[in-house]
Amino acid sequence: MLNLLPLRRFRVADTSMQPALRPGEGVFVATWLRPRVGDIVVLRDPEWHLTYTVKRVAALVPGGIEVQGDNVNVSRDSRHFGVVPLTCLVGRVIYRYGRL
Repeated sequence: MLNLLPLRRFRVADTSMQPALRPGEGVFVATWLRPRVGDIVVLRDPEWHLTYTVKRVAALVPGGIEVQGDNVNVSRDSRHFGVVPLTCLVGRVIYRYGRL
């Protein structure tokens, strides 16, 4: 499904981005912005394609990005599934707000 909306809203579902983001908080995502190292992004999980996940960009590599959760002890990220293709990237988080 192709989504052309320039701004999307997501809810943080797990603890992998604590302390930056907590479960239940919401984020606005700009779909037109390219990722930079250090940015928080939303992406489709490369193994579980129906699941969206929030991670921090650790590196920009040919063909994709490496992502990592801030809470490395519980995060499932590029250390587990490798480089994420840019086709899985939804966009950069530009704003966070309280629990929904």
